[in-house]
Amino acid sequence: MAGLPALISKGDVARLLLYKHLLPKLEVALGQFSKHNTSEIIQPVRTVVPIAKHNGFLGLMPAYIVHEDILCTKMVAFYGREQGSTLPSTQATVLLFDPERGCVLVTVQMQPYFRVSLQVMDGEVITAMRTAAVSAISAKLLMPAKAEILCILGSGHQAISHYDVFTQTFTFKEVRVWNPRKESAELFASTVQGPVTVCSSAKEAVEGADVIITVTGASQPVLFGDWVKPGAHVAAVGACTPDWRELDDVLMKQAVVYADSREGALKESGDIILSGAKVFAEIGEVINGTAPAHREKTTVFKSLGMGIQDAVSAKLVYDQWKSQRPAHKSTAEESHQIKTLDKSQL
Repeated sequence: MAGLPALISKGDVARLLLYKHLLPKLEVALGQFSKHNTSEIIQPVRTVVPIAKHNGFLGLMPAYIVHEDILCTKMVAFYGREQGSTLPSTQATVLLFDPERGCVLVTVQMQPYFRVSLQVMDGEVITAMRTAAVSAISAKLLMPAKAEILCILGSGHQAISHYDVFTQTFTFKEVRVWNPRKESAELFASTVQGPVTVCSSAKEAVEGADVIITVTGASQPVLFGDWVKPGAHVAAVGACTPDWRELDDVLMKQAVVYADSREGALKESGDIILSGAKVFAEIGEVINGTAPAHREKTTVFKSLGMGIQDAVSAKLVYDQWKSQRPAHKSTAEESHQIKTLDKSQL
């Protein structure tokens, strides 16, 4: 007997997904990906559908982690918004499938429990948290041994998730933030749990920083190599199309460049494509010990996001959700719960 797909809302995802569980899972997945063994992980490069009329695109990100039997896809829309726009720059939905059945509907078995063959999850929290967690993994491997100053360029959802995981995982003496709209940076500073210095310029925020995170919607460079302290680590998260960039040629050519996926970076990253910079290694290769971590040099980690990161995150959410659901819920009760969901969640 089939019903509607079950929905896990944004609030539930935020409650169920914890960095202490997510970080080690992602680190393992990144290492597995960089072995490039298709008997373990199947993940094509993101398929992109342009939405030129609205200055955006739709990305489709499927992945199958074979040994854990996780089949997942994310649909994410990106937009280049005008400054001051109240419209979101990203929207995402994650689908977690039953890989044996390939079902797209809830499957109810006549036992004291029921089995969900597809989970539909709000993707905003998953995207923000898994992206920030991968940046933190890059910093663990590549940032200077005595990093004291964290700089964040940008102040949106990704800035908040990066602040959260970096301040939970590492200890910094100072955290700086910059946004072209100072009021947005000030709102960020009042939102997070801890002291933040709001800087009046990107240069002021960057100079002397040991770790620099770029999470902007910029299509032209906002971070310049002449500002960056030698030996600093940069986690570059924005500019996920071939014609957008956050970092200038000077920085890209003087730094040792790492990526989550070499293939993805050479196809999607404007920072790499337009600068002509070479990808030295995937971060998973550093995890596996097949490529060195050049902590003594200026490093850039170009993050584009991968389907396996969503898959790992979605499975963690699903497992927590399933473990916390009331036992012996009847088919009728479940059907009623799904049909009476708040329309704002659909």
